[in-house]
Amino acid sequence: MRRLARESWSKELSTGVPSWVQQAVGSAVAKPLTFGEVAEEKLLGKSGFALSSPAFRHGGELDPSFTAIEDDAVAPPLEWTAPPPGTQELALVVEDTTDGKVHWLVWGLKGQKGALFEGEAPPRTGKNGQGNSEWLLPDPPLGVEHTYVFQLFALDLPMTLMPGATHEELVKNIKGHVTAAAILAARFEGHEVEELDAEDFDIED
Repeated sequence: MRRLARESWSKELSTGVPSWVQQAVGSAVAKPLTFGEVAEEKLLGKSGFALSSPAFRHGGELDPSFTAIEDDAVAPPLEWTAPPPGTQELALVVEDTTDGKVHWLVWGLKGQKGALFEGEAPPRTGKNGQGNSEWLLPDPPLGVEHTYVFQLFALDLPMTLMPGATHEELVKNIKGHVTAAAILAARFEGHEVEELDAEDFDIED
C-alpha cells in the first residue's frame, strides 16, 4: 500500500498532475488539465453532476467522424445532468492529456440539464490550440494513441468573456467560481485514411 502511495506521489511530482485527476481520467495524464487547476476532488460529480455522450463511453474510442480522419468531421454530441442548485452557467474545456493542447473552449451554456448535439455550434467559443474558435479535430501521430478529456464546470456566476477568448482568460475567469465539475474521456489513435478497393464494392470480374 505504501509502495503504491509512493508511486502515485512520484508520478504527481513528475507530471504536475494531482493523483485524483489521473484516477478520474482513468489513464496516464502527462500534462496538467484545467479541472486540476480550478477545481478540487470534492467538486467532481458533486450533486450527481455528470457528463456523457451517446457517441462513446468514458474511456472509450472516438469515432473517426469526430477527428481529422474524415473531411466532414464535427464535434461529438454531449449530454449532462442537472448541476447543483444556484449554478449560473456552464463552461466546457477539452484538452489532450498527452500534449496539453486545447481542443475546445465553450461557455454560455445554461446552468441546467442539457446537451450539445453532434456538430452543434455552441453559444460562445474561445481559441483552441491552433487559435481557432471551433472544435479542433484530434489528429495524433500515426500509431500513437492520445486521450481527450471533456471537462464541464458549473459556475456560480455568469461569464463576461467575449467570443474568441483564450484558455488562460477562461481559467482566470472561472477560478474560484467552480461549484461542481464533471469529466468524460475518449481515446483516439492516429491512423491513415482507409482506401476503398474493389472488394468493398463486391465487384465481379
